[in-house]
Amino acid sequence: MTARLQALTAASRDTFWRSLQTLNATRVVIALVLLAYLSVDSRGLRGQAPYFYAQACAAYLALALGFAVLTAKLRRRFLGQLLLQIACDLALISLLYLGAGGARSGLAILYLFPLAGLAILAPLVLALFAASLVALFMLGAALWQIAVLDADSTLLQAGLFGAALLAAVLVVNRMAAKLIGQEELAARRGVEIGVQQSVNRLVMAHMSDGIVVLGTDGQVYAGNPAAQQMLGLAGDSAFPLDALPALAPLARAYRDWLADPALATAFLTIKPYTDPALQEVTAAWSARRDLAAHLKVRFAPVETEGLGVERSVIFLQDVTAIENQAQDLKLASMGRLTASIAHEVRNPLSAIGHATALLSEDLDGPVHTRLLKIVGDNVARVNRMVEDILQLSRKAQPHSEPLALAGFLAELAAEFQDTHALAPGIVQLDVEALAARAGGAGEGGQVRFDALHLREVLLNLLNNAVRYASGGPASIRLFVVGGKGRSPGLELHVQDDGPGITPEVRLHLFEPFYTTSSKGTGLGLYLARELCLNNEAMLDYEYRFDTAAQADGSRKSSGRFVITFARPGA
Repeated sequence: MTARLQALTAASRDTFWRSLQTLNATRVVIALVLLAYLSVDSRGLRGQAPYFYAQACAAYLALALGFAVLTAKLRRRFLGQLLLQIACDLALISLLYLGAGGARSGLAILYLFPLAGLAILAPLVLALFAASLVALFMLGAALWQIAVLDADSTLLQAGLFGAALLAAVLVVNRMAAKLIGQEELAARRGVEIGVQQSVNRLVMAHMSDGIVVLGTDGQVYAGNPAAQQMLGLAGDSAFPLDALPALAPLARAYRDWLADPALATAFLTIKPYTDPALQEVTAAWSARRDLAAHLKVRFAPVETEGLGVERSVIFLQDVTAIENQAQDLKLASMGRLTASIAHEVRNPLSAIGHATALLSEDLDGPVHTRLLKIVGDNVARVNRMVEDILQLSRKAQPHSEPLALAGFLAELAAEFQDTHALAPGIVQLDVEALAARAGGAGEGGQVRFDALHLREVLLNLLNNAVRYASGGPASIRLFVVGGKGRSPGLELHVQDDGPGITPEVRLHLFEPFYTTSSKGTGLGLYLARELCLNNEAMLDYEYRFDTAAQADGSRKSSGRFVITFARPGA
């Protein structure tokens, strides 16, 4: 028994000692009940041997109190204390049993208390041995009463009591053994779960990828430090994902995945540090000046079958470094080709263009004109590609004079419509609201950006918009959003009503030589972003909710190019 007790966990050993203390408390209660019964009994037990009965009950109460104090003060030799207490119980109950007249007194039921305690806290052999001694004692007492006292036969009653005690000991011991085993298993599993939780917390805290746990209703329940940094969150407080406008692209992608599990991966741009709802929430506002986080998002359901709750996990990976690395690799190889391209391609290209121009003077047939136009167009395309490649090796130096954005945009939009012969109203420019939405940036929305560089960037974006827009009224929009609080400066949005750019294409959108058009070189957007960076601005393609609500009250999400300008006084 001692070895068995030592093999248990500390929690299970404490349970044994608490059970022994409960046995002591029950013993005190039984002694008090017997004394109370003696005080109100006018016949029966009191008439048999009242003085002896009172002394036995008082001694039983004294022993019960002594055992309770001993168990509380001395937690050693558990089996020895248990056997001593059970032996005293059986001895005193046997004296009461004999003094009360044997089986007819009904005190045989008192044997159940110490025997059940022994069955719970001791091995089955000891419990059955004690129950057998009690059964033999009751049978012996019945035979003695018949032989010596010539009393009525109580042999059958004593035998039935003994058999019942043996059966009760067996059942109680088996049930106790099963419960002890389950408690021990639960304790071991609790330790394993605690260790696993500690490991999980350590892994999540040191992972570079973000992890967010949320419900099907969009309620965020937990997130690791990487996710908090990427999304601009603070602490582990629960909140609905839709409550933060900056996280609207993530909320939309999550809803799309719930509707269609095939959309388990998406590429998003999150700008948490430009969200007024998140200002002053975390210390990262004072240290981090990132304009955007380019994230690869993967959704996965949590297996909670039968638990009554549903949870999902969002894995976030910041792909900004990957994008920059891919661009650096391409630029490194491209830099080695720039010089040879300038000499080996440009000179023959000029000769071909000159020869084509001479031929066009002598050949005026429709077929000849069409063929010469094809040659000329392809010469111009190759020449433009060469010019773009050569620009990559030149670091353009911007002029630092402030630029009045309102007048510049109005002039550029008018010129662009005339150059492309666009119908009035196709390019919609929100100039009137620019000063009001400038956020205090100055009259006319002054920004720090070189005028020639901004012109080249916007012409590139507008040319792409014309290519994919429907051509209807206001199919191309240019409007300004003013920064607030600690967010960056003004934002210029270039939006069209075309099909938009998918998240998969968005991942490679600003990489050099990446294009989805057969007529493009794949360098326009890359050069536009580089010019923005030279002017301390940022160009990105973002998925935003439109400010105007639809008829049903909902807001439509659409993609657009966003130029975030640096503050004029920064």
